Amino acid sequence: MSTRLQQLVERLGGQLIGDADTEVVGIAPLDTADTSHVTFLSNPKLRAQAAQTKAAALILSPADDPAISGIYKGARIVTSNPYAYFARVAQFFAELAAIPVIPGIHPSASVHPDAKVDPGAYVGPHTSIDAGASIADGAVIDAGCFIGRDARVGKHTHFFANVCFHAGCEIGERGIIHSGAVIGADGFGFANDKGTWVKIPQTGRVVIGNDVEIGASTTVDRGTLADTIIEDDVKLDNQIHIGHNCHIGAHTAMAGCVGVAGSAKIGKYCTFGGAAMVLGQLTIVDNVHISAASMVSRSILEPGHYTGFYPLAKNADWEKSAAIVRNLGTMREKIRELEKTIKTLTEKK
Repeated sequence: MSTRLQQLVERLGGQLIGDADTEVVGIAPLDTADTSHVTFLSNPKLRAQAAQTKAAALILSPADDPAISGIYKGARIVTSNPYAYFARVAQFFAELAAIPVIPGIHPSASVHPDAKVDPGAYVGPHTSIDAGASIADGAVIDAGCFIGRDARVGKHTHFFANVCFHAGCEIGERGIIHSGAVIGADGFGFANDKGTWVKIPQTGRVVIGNDVEIGASTTVDRGTLADTIIEDDVKLDNQIHIGHNCHIGAHTAMAGCVGVAGSAKIGKYCTFGGAAMVLGQLTIVDNVHISAASMVSRSILEPGHYTGFYPLAKNADWEKSAAIVRNLGTMREKIRELEKTIKTLTEKK
């Protein structure tokens, strides 16, 4: 299904330079776009490639436009954030291509008589909804999902196939939870009694805000006594683990395989690169950015970009560096002795 550039700009804003009646059917990368596509330039290093693209229209910034305008022949949409504009154009075309979901409950679904499913919601095949659960208008629950006792799913939230949403958990509006995610499993709580582990009942919930996306096979544990909290607009990638009683601030984003141990409190507008780890009971303030594979072993009380990994090297070079690190304590003591000797000799003069 096609649309005119004028329709895009009327909906999304930006300055259109060129033929407003140009028809486009989708968005594509600079190197593969053709005369039916919109493309975008968000990296100035790709200006030369952008100038040669065959796309019908190019999304770009005011800073890049002067370098492109005299060479590129298609229409241009000038906007302050081309990458975000590209994302919204992609959403627009996805909406055009989406197959409408027809509300209703599939005959194979198991819905407890005490559960409440809004007539505007969809419940897919072989889904199980327990007593007291509530599914709001426009929610989509795909095949094989489990919604536990007294759980709450907000308006227009989408659970992909085989999501497990345990008892008492809540998610707000416009959420997305991908396949295989488990929300509200028991946290890792055990007390040691003379070598024997005694399980601590996990009686808290997971409470998730609006516009949250949770990736495939990600797990968010319920709290021990209080709740695990995921605030509005948090984005969690695939295969992340959020431990019990954690609190993740609004607009924070985490890439794949991040691990956050129990009772960590993370602020708003933070980002975590893939495989970053956060130890339990730490506090991280707003606007902290953690590099991939970093280990956060202490609280971070000042905004900024933090890195805690050793750069990749050839194995032989790494072994040499490791040997030096192991000997740093001895070297420090030798240096201190030398400093004392130098000081003594200087004083004698």
